Amino acid sequence: MSAAGRRWGRRQRALLWAVLLAAWEAAWGQLRYSVPEEMPKGSFVGDVAKDLGLQLPALSEQGFRVISEGSTQYFSLHGKTGHLVTAERIDREQLCENVQQCVVRCELIVEGQMQVYEIEVEITDINDNAPSFRAAEKELRISETTAAGSRFSLPEAHDPDSGRNSLQSYELSGDEHFSLAVQAGPGGDQRPELVLAKALDREEAAFHELVLRASDGGDPARTGTARIRVTVLDANDNAPVFSQAEYTVRVPEDVPVGSVLVTLTASDADEGLNGQVKYSIEKITERASHILQMDGETGAITLLRSLDFEEGDSYELEVQAHDGGGLFDSTKVVIIVTDVNDNVPEISVRSALSEISEDAPAGTVVALLHVRDKDSGANGEVRCSLDGDFPFRLQSSHGSYYSVVTARELDREQVSEYNVTVRAADGGSPALQSSAVLALRVLDVNDNAPVFEQERYSARLAENNAAGALVLTVRATDADWGQNARVRYRLREGRVRGAPLSSYVSVQAETGALYALRSLDYEQVRELQLWVRAEDGGAPALSSNVSVRLLIVDENDNAPQVLYPASAAAAAAAGSGAAWSGVELAPRWAEAGALVAKVVAVDADAGQNAWLSYELAKATEPGLFRVGLHSGEVRTARSPLARDAARHSLVVVVKDHGRPALSATATLSVVLAESVAELLAELGSAAEAAAPGEAAGSLTRWLVLAVAAVSCLFVAFLLLLLALRLRRWRRRQLLPPASGALRGVPVSHFVGIDGVRAFLQSYSHDVSLTADSRKSQLRLSGASCCDTLPARPLPDEPAPLLGEEDVAAALPADPSAPSCLLS
Repeated sequence: MSAAGRRWGRRQRALLWAVLLAAWEAAWGQLRYSVPEEMPKGSFVGDVAKDLGLQLPALSEQGFRVISEGSTQYFSLHGKTGHLVTAERIDREQLCENVQQCVVRCELIVEGQMQVYEIEVEITDINDNAPSFRAAEKELRISETTAAGSRFSLPEAHDPDSGRNSLQSYELSGDEHFSLAVQAGPGGDQRPELVLAKALDREEAAFHELVLRASDGGDPARTGTARIRVTVLDANDNAPVFSQAEYTVRVPEDVPVGSVLVTLTASDADEGLNGQVKYSIEKITERASHILQMDGETGAITLLRSLDFEEGDSYELEVQAHDGGGLFDSTKVVIIVTDVNDNVPEISVRSALSEISEDAPAGTVVALLHVRDKDSGANGEVRCSLDGDFPFRLQSSHGSYYSVVTARELDREQVSEYNVTVRAADGGSPALQSSAVLALRVLDVNDNAPVFEQERYSARLAENNAAGALVLTVRATDADWGQNARVRYRLREGRVRGAPLSSYVSVQAETGALYALRSLDYEQVRELQLWVRAEDGGAPALSSNVSVRLLIVDENDNAPQVLYPASAAAAAAAGSGAAWSGVELAPRWAEAGALVAKVVAVDADAGQNAWLSYELAKATEPGLFRVGLHSGEVRTARSPLARDAARHSLVVVVKDHGRPALSATATLSVVLAESVAELLAELGSAAEAAAPGEAAGSLTRWLVLAVAAVSCLFVAFLLLLLALRLRRWRRRQLLPPASGALRGVPVSHFVGIDGVRAFLQSYSHDVSLTADSRKSQLRLSGASCCDTLPARPLPDEPAPLLGEEDVAAALPADPSAPSCLLS
């Protein structure tokens, strides 16, 4: 089998072992894989999705990241297959120098779950490096007097590979005077030594050429060689001797460049050239060779560049002291680097939310942080905290991970954005600290109903408004954001006077403007009580209601309406058919201030618009009558005179107090008469003037009916009084009272006696009718011509008792008293 075939077979076996190891680790809850070094980019490492039980579609939706320690990302996750693959070609010797087991740790972060999975990948070695010597040639100076069996240190080869692929053996070829011996060092390393097998003779050979070959255990094996030149010198009695068998020095990592770390001292007892000692480094690592430098003359080891405890905490080297005669001594130098607090803590935001819903429950993970400090000991101990009073808290996860979680529910209406500062401080003195800022925006949830600016609204609208007039604007605000804060308005249904409320007013959905859809009439609707609902655009929507009271303001749009006296058209509509329905009667002997008539009017408006005033606009005889300004009573301004006309026409104007004022007129006809005959004559002439074609007997019939009705009422009162007298007389006969006063008789039985007396005085007359109404006579007593019935006493005032003297007073006291005769 060829070498390439063998290498391919070894890689396949390594992959099989890696898969078996990963399956075993996954069963224990930890992912561990292994992959050979120098694999090409994209090589398969492990099936992470399968081993962790992650669903590929959900993993792609939630988002993921693979983060390796350090600045170089060696691995990535294939989104479609869920396989962990190499992202770079990996050199184990460069990545893990002087480390037997090279393990690279990485973390898989699932963004949606805020979950971290730790993955360890072991980088296995392949034999890609041959053993090499630090110097291709080495010169040894050996005195010819050196005894056989003496040993001399040879340069050591270095193979960065590990295990079987590292350095395994040395071989020496070239001369019978020398042999090779290999000693095991304290760390298990091999130290080749040159053994003098046969005494030297400078005269026989002044130089000896040898070849030292180093081989590793790879398949195939790799080798490296170094040429050894031995110079035979004359006798040299003493070899140099170091003052210490091992030098150990501790230096802080912040020691300045160029500083002398340690000075080695070796002494030689010889004189001259054999006593001159020079120093050289025989064994040193590649990294240390770039940091340390030795002065061959003084033995001082100086610093070439800055130390870094985090890169290397100690360095070992082997130094030889040579004299001029070729003799030497070796010593070991150990430089221990002590840590200085020179690294600030590093905060890495592995995963973070940029938005969070305000109804997220307490304990929701907002960010996943990784904190580390490259220092060691107390300098590397990190404490994390949050700045400010925010509704978040830090929660330690595992290892160096922290989670930022919500401490309580959020409220976007109070705080819509947070800038959370995470601060990390180490335990050094003085402490070093660093910070990271997390920007988080709170997403809105529809948790606030619209709120009106006022608890209730009221407006005043003048009646007779134009259709579509703006009444008022209601306004509600919603503390939410976006669609959840978009407010729309609508009316709650109702009815007004049997009609839907929506036929009277409407509200604009976007602005809340309330409009009147029709012209309103105060006399029909004086106020509207309605409810407006504000509803936001959330799902489900939230709403609130507010009451709106709309007061209709009266305007002077109704003129006063005269109820009495009725107009001729109104009287005709009522069916009276009498043109003199508005005629008022007044005796000629009336005194000044006597009530003649009263104009009664109403106004459908309200308030000042319905406040009426009366004034006499036109009269047949100015100065004879006057009208009460607010009562509308028509009274005589003076006593009528004989020269005054019998018939008078009065025009009364009724005005309201609106602006502008509206008015109505009422026409009154007043007849002044001395007797009934004159009155009837005037009435008859008025009737003939009003309706000349109507029969004259119509007036007579009405007069006969009127006189008959009055006579019947008079007779009825006489019978009633007679019955009362008889009843009282009988009571006196049966049970005479002890005193003149009646006892036990309710006062209510005698209420109205004064009225009866007044009636008797007012209606004591003689009636004489003939077929010709113009010859009829009506005799009235002089005392009753201008009397009127007195007001009935109040129910709580005691009515006077009617005695015999009262009855006598009710009858005419003097038969010869003057009377009025109307003909």
